[in-house]
Amino acid sequence: MSIMRLLEQAQGGQGLSQLASQFGLDETKAQALTGMLAPAIGQAAKKRAETGQAETVLGFMKGEDKAAFFDDASAAATPEGVAQGQSFLNSLMGDAAATEGLASAAAEKAGVDQGTVAQFLPALAAMAQGGLQKQMPDSSIDGMLGMIQGAGGSGGLMGMIGGLLGGKGGAASSGPDLSMLTGMLDADGDGSVMDDILGKFMK
Repeated sequence: MSIMRLLEQAQGGQGLSQLASQFGLDETKAQALTGMLAPAIGQAAKKRAETGQAETVLGFMKGEDKAAFFDDASAAATPEGVAQGQSFLNSLMGDAAATEGLASAAAEKAGVDQGTVAQFLPALAAMAQGGLQKQMPDSSIDGMLGMIQGAGGSGGLMGMIGGLLGGKGGAASSGPDLSMLTGMLDADGDGSVMDDILGKFMK
């Protein structure tokens, strides 16, 4: 299940519309934004993993302390939820300026006020992080972290990363199953309209 599909199932399928209402967004516009932003979050996480930061990415998914943001759209829209989502995005994108660039580009493409998107994006990210935490058992994450920490040099680590990203790395053929994480970070369709934008803004 991708991040987009995960968000579509939040709160019995009502999460995205409820989040949109928190920011006065038309549901159609919110869907368009989510269709761009959810794959972008997944792709950004993949890129972090590819550059040797897989432990950081997995750390975002451990525990369920952010689960309330997935279970309740109004919680994701609170200042606390927006701040958490902003922190999550800044870590994935590289810094606050990169996150702002992503929001600005998405706002332009969707025809939505930039200020609204600047609030909606981190709330959406907080909801996504909460959903990822609920979907990923800590035991699986601990197993994957163990694979990273026990990888024999860069070759072993890159083999693990290759499996995590859907490749055929030899080190991914044993140990914990990485397919759950691979699916979660899979963008909904290669060639997303946000791919070039990610390349432009990510630090």
